[in-house]
Amino acid sequence: MAGIGVVLNPKSRRNLQNPHLASRLSRQLGDRGVVRAAHSIEELRRIAEDFRNLDIDLLAIAGGDGTNHVTLTGFLGVYDDKPIPPVALLRGGTMNTVANSVGMARQSSERLLARLIADCASTNLERAERNVLRVTPEASGTIHYGFLFGTGVVHGFLAEYYRGGNPTPLVAVTTLARGIASAFVAGETIRRIGKPFHGSVLLEDGTLWGDQDYLAVAAGSGCRFRRGQCQVAYPEREAAMQHIEPIAIAQKLVWRGLPMRPGYAREALSSRMVVKSAGGPLRYMVDGDLHEAQSELSVSMGPRIRLVVVR
Repeated sequence: MAGIGVVLNPKSRRNLQNPHLASRLSRQLGDRGVVRAAHSIEELRRIAEDFRNLDIDLLAIAGGDGTNHVTLTGFLGVYDDKPIPPVALLRGGTMNTVANSVGMARQSSERLLARLIADCASTNLERAERNVLRVTPEASGTIHYGFLFGTGVVHGFLAEYYRGGNPTPLVAVTTLARGIASAFVAGETIRRIGKPFHGSVLLEDGTLWGDQDYLAVAAGSGCRFRRGQCQVAYPEREAAMQHIEPIAIAQKLVWRGLPMRPGYAREALSSRMVVKSAGGPLRYMVDGDLHEAQSELSVSMGPRIRLVVVR
């Protein structure tokens, strides 16, 4: 067994509070693997190249949803036509929606790694499989891989959340409270959070959701979305400004990884959609990370990822 390769994001919230985590994880692993901290995208790429050369048996990621998204994007780019090894999500960030959705135990990265080592030794590994989404902005040459995609209030809520400084559960609760309070008086906060996506969505079968304001365009693969499920949340802008609809939509899609209930969204199962903005830059989220495209991007089903689950 070549062992476990651990990628750690030293900038994630929990890891910032635990500056010696990398050395402790390394001691835990001993000769059963290697731990690397990725301080930049360039360093992550070098780590992926090293892990591919070492032919690691399992990739463990210590960080939240954003770290998972960036790490998987980097590794899928480096491994190219070779499947990446099974992946264990060791948590460690502010948002752990994907780890929650596959049933990963709500424990510290250290405890999860200890249990993972024991499971590997007994060959008692529980596995799940998920396709990642491939998000490709038009003419940029960039590809993002992740499990959740969203525009409109999904992006707006997270942008407001990150405006609050170091993202913590307390900041998340405060952001929700500010948004709810602002909704009742049509204040500036709800206008920022609830800014709609104005544009269109073209599905693989030719179905066109035409140009208009949508509170959100969202897609998921894994989490509790059905495989390949795309959604547009469409309550009228004027009505939504009078209550907490944008907050409810953002909370459900971002924090819980859940699609909207029937009657609140138009939905379809599709392996690809093209999203076009008709009103300036297209701002969007992939697994909690914020990005921007000029005006158009495609969201399609990407490679199938093998996940290792510690209950």
